[in-house]
Amino acid sequence: MSDPFNQPTNPRATRPPRLGLALLALACAQLITALDFNIVYVALPEIGSHLGLSSESRQWVFSAYSVAYGGFLLLGGRAADLFGRRRMFIFGLALYATSSLLGGLAGTALFMITARAVQGIGGAFLFPATISLINTLFEEGPPRNRALGLWSLAGSSGLTLGSIVGGVLVGTLGWPSVFFVNVPISILVGLVAIIAIPRDLPASSNKNLDVPGALVSTAGVTLLVLTLVQAPQWGWASIWTAMGILGAVICFGAFILIEARAIQPIVPLDLIGRANLAPSMMLTFLYMGTFMSLPYFTTELFQRAYQFNPVQTGLAFLVPCLAIAVGTQLGSRLAARLGVHTLLVLGLMVGTAGAILIAANITPNGGYAALVPGLIVFGLGQGTAWPPMWISAAAGIPAHEQGIASGIASTTLWIGGATGLAVLVAVASPSVGHLTADQALVLFRTSRVAVFAIAAGIAMTIPVTFFINRGQTKSSAVISH
Repeated sequence: MSDPFNQPTNPRATRPPRLGLALLALACAQLITALDFNIVYVALPEIGSHLGLSSESRQWVFSAYSVAYGGFLLLGGRAADLFGRRRMFIFGLALYATSSLLGGLAGTALFMITARAVQGIGGAFLFPATISLINTLFEEGPPRNRALGLWSLAGSSGLTLGSIVGGVLVGTLGWPSVFFVNVPISILVGLVAIIAIPRDLPASSNKNLDVPGALVSTAGVTLLVLTLVQAPQWGWASIWTAMGILGAVICFGAFILIEARAIQPIVPLDLIGRANLAPSMMLTFLYMGTFMSLPYFTTELFQRAYQFNPVQTGLAFLVPCLAIAVGTQLGSRLAARLGVHTLLVLGLMVGTAGAILIAANITPNGGYAALVPGLIVFGLGQGTAWPPMWISAAAGIPAHEQGIASGIASTTLWIGGATGLAVLVAVASPSVGHLTADQALVLFRTSRVAVFAIAAGIAMTIPVTFFINRGQTKSSAVISH
């Protein structure tokens, strides 16, 4: 049976002779985006000083990327299905490299923020194309699990290297170097992808992008992420926050109506009810809102309470990032033996224990060393849960819908991150707002409350795993060559 979107449905029939090289390109793409995240964070003070950014404007160096990335993920995922995963992978890399070059050349705040927004769009095309390529090039079971393990390892390595390399580059070559470094790496990865990843089949006349659906979904997700990012500054009760949420709800309502009538919808509504996509969407949402919110609070703790400089902060993140790397390898290797559901529960339980251990040791009398055991346990849980989460999202999805399935799960991942951080900041702040003690004591109290809330959030994620079709994910984990 032919693929209606001209995407190969049989991994064996299209397997390239250089499959390992293809995986290297896909892993390096994840490395680039992860590397860039922490590199820019470390360089932000220098960027702000050079471009004359206010504290509010500095936030938009990150927010512009987050808003654009979250808003375009659905479009990026569907484009991979319709126009070719290899094409969209290379397009995303090209956009990422170009915007990075422009970011390094930025001389004004507007130019920088625009470059970061374009970089976010590039990432939104790159990420779902990468996931769907892994899910179609590698057969379900151990081959795909190992590929996801290497891809996950590249991401955790990028977070580690980003903190360290960012400090070195800013200290030696200046802040533009943190953007310029992406350019040659992206070009090299693109060349490897051209050589190793099989070409997409020729386009056919039955490809038809749902333009109204794409526009409304992009507007809705962008508006929602923008509102969540800005709500702590605007105030949750402000008219701007209310208008942003109302606008997003209207866009989502219009999107459902458009998709129900579209011949080739950007998101087939019945897809969400099939396989494990619905519970996987909830998993990615809660995962990002809990696990990935911790660095925000620990960074504040490291730099403001412990007085770490950027390089010391990067080295402080080395311990949890190494634990995450070990956890991702355990997750990919144990999926077939323990099963996806069991592995998810194990990772979430370990992550909960780690968060509790971290929170218990955030005290004025304790330093970084007191946090290390908790950071290790937390990182192991975070890494262990990551591969089975994506195995679950892909299980039972036909090849021609892997791109949009990845885009949907990635979108809820990103919305979860914005929602989780906004909620955690709101939860932590009231507990310290009335205090008149030393600012460091306030920071310790805020961080401790936030991390305990993260532990509670991870624990509440465990029941979601029971909605996963265990039979389907078990077959995905054990099918071999």
